[in-house]
Amino acid sequence: MMSKYSAKIQISANEKTKSIFESLQTDNKFYSENPTKTKILLDKEIIILIEAQELSHLRANLNSTLRLVQASHDSLESVKI
Repeated sequence: MMSKYSAKIQISANEKTKSIFESLQTDNKFYSENPTKTKILLDKEIIILIEAQELSHLRANLNSTLRLVQASHDSLESVKI
């Protein structure tokens, strides 16, 4: 399947990077009806690759993913992990 649209996001959150990655990975794993192809990798930073046939699907996935990153970061900050 050749995707019309794609996005690559790179995120570094210092010592919180791995925890945020695990949160993203869990969400992605249990959302099988996702109309986009989403791959999340961890090296020194989080790399999120998203492919979609529809621009609206790409935008929706980007919004959801970035909100989850922000929520994960904010949660970690609130408990000072």
